[in-house]
Amino acid sequence: MTTETRVLSGRYRIDELIGRGGMASVYRGYDVTLGRAVAIKILRRELAEDAAFRTRFRLEAQAASRMAHPAIVRVFDAGEDSEVGTDGAQHPVPYIVMELVHGKLLKDVISEGPVPIDDARRYVDGILEALEFSHRAGVVHRDIKPGNVMVTDTGQVKVMDFGIARAVSDSSSTVAETTTILGTASYFSPEQAKGEPVDARADLYSTGVVLYELLTGRPPFRGESPVAVAYQHVSEAPVPPSEITDTVPRAMDAIVLRALAKDPFQRFPDAASFRAALDATVHGKEPSKKQLGALTSELYGPNPRHAAETARSLRQLSTDTTMRRTQSGPPVAWIWAGIALLAVLLVSVLIWTMSIRPATEVPGNARIVPDVSDVAWERAEELLLAEDLVPIREDEPSTTVAEGNVIRTDPAAGISVGRRDEVRVYVSRGEETATVPTLTGLPEESARQAITDAGLTVGAIRQRNDPSAAGGTVLETDQAEGATVPLGTTVNLVVSTGRVVIVDYAGYPLDAATRELQSPEIQLTVITEEDPACPAAATPTVSRQSIGPGEVPIHSEIVLTVCTGP
Repeated sequence: MTTETRVLSGRYRIDELIGRGGMASVYRGYDVTLGRAVAIKILRRELAEDAAFRTRFRLEAQAASRMAHPAIVRVFDAGEDSEVGTDGAQHPVPYIVMELVHGKLLKDVISEGPVPIDDARRYVDGILEALEFSHRAGVVHRDIKPGNVMVTDTGQVKVMDFGIARAVSDSSSTVAETTTILGTASYFSPEQAKGEPVDARADLYSTGVVLYELLTGRPPFRGESPVAVAYQHVSEAPVPPSEITDTVPRAMDAIVLRALAKDPFQRFPDAASFRAALDATVHGKEPSKKQLGALTSELYGPNPRHAAETARSLRQLSTDTTMRRTQSGPPVAWIWAGIALLAVLLVSVLIWTMSIRPATEVPGNARIVPDVSDVAWERAEELLLAEDLVPIREDEPSTTVAEGNVIRTDPAAGISVGRRDEVRVYVSRGEETATVPTLTGLPEESARQAITDAGLTVGAIRQRNDPSAAGGTVLETDQAEGATVPLGTTVNLVVSTGRVVIVDYAGYPLDAATRELQSPEIQLTVITEEDPACPAAATPTVSRQSIGPGEVPIHSEIVLTVCTGP
């Protein structure tokens, strides 16, 4: 295919070739519409001819394009052009348009020699940062390896090809083809090697393999064929990195052994946990050899080294033609046992190989659930019906999705289902609301109950003196009564104390003291009492009061004494 001044879909100009892999060729390109440099990945002819693959590839590329993160190479667009082959026929040309990253592949960094521990930790932390984001978005990479990781000129780690591995593995017709497309089997998780369903923990296993290679300069398992390597991923225990490179701290051994656990449930539960454990190795205490041995036994079974050596010996016995018999009689019992074990292993590998052979094409009744998140229900219904699926609407509240738009589907977007299968579509009915009840004038306990019954939350209770309200009566709220507010909104109350404050009125003119005590702000009942034992003043003056200064119950009676003597 010539790339001279070619423009895909009338928009993307193809410039020089910058990389080539088993699945596609990558070119430097230029988006003539937006005026920016891009990278353009054009798929191999064999893949492009597979209609099922093109469909899956487009869906996976669309899923990847929604992920915007500094540690992920952005996918800007995915499309399909065509070209005329040497046979004169039109051939499809699927492509994806990506962010153009200036830097080098992590596999090239590894090939240059040993990687310092701090750099290895930083590179893997960058990979895990990307996975932490993608896994939250529901996207599993499935093909984490140094060839899919870029290190920019500034040292930023960027992971690429999200979702493409899934499109390949769902469409490839043979094990050999799959391994050719996805690259070496050195980074497969055990569940991938066995053809089982995978989740985010498969990415963590592959990241553990990358960490192992960064620390030691080689992957944990090597063999003459992908099947031989896959067998080791499934059955053998890795040698701790520190036994290969003595500069590797034993704390890293523990991280690697946990990441490479055969059972996904024994690995780190998520990328964040993996990152935290990696960070802890900077200043954390190193485990002892005994502790590492216990961890190895826990993850890989009793005496894993012996089991691994036995397996290697059996493979050697089956291929080494230079060994001579030194006994004239029949082999000793352990050789017969070894031969029997070898036969079992060979049968197991045969069964495994047959079990992971994918179908040559997607079944005719298969359907892929489209991504209709945040799409209006009416449009989502049309898209699902167009895929020959049966949408079932379920309404639920949402604080993030607009009313009438789709929150999610079950099965989720991208999942393969059968024709006419039901897909539950969860549609937002918006934020659930409640009405603020009438609270003013209610006793505090009744107001609390009314707030709870309305689906709201009781907030702060502030007290205030009020001469006209009994103690514990709600005076006001910070939410307007009858207002519509989000469910769970906090309602703060102001409650009456049932008391008022008075001062010391001794020496006050009687009229002034009486006027203040009977004012709307205090509202006490004033009784005047004459005392002839003390001399009267020119203006009647309070000599003493029956209630001392401070807080007093509302509507109290207070006696003011006035001197009336000669």
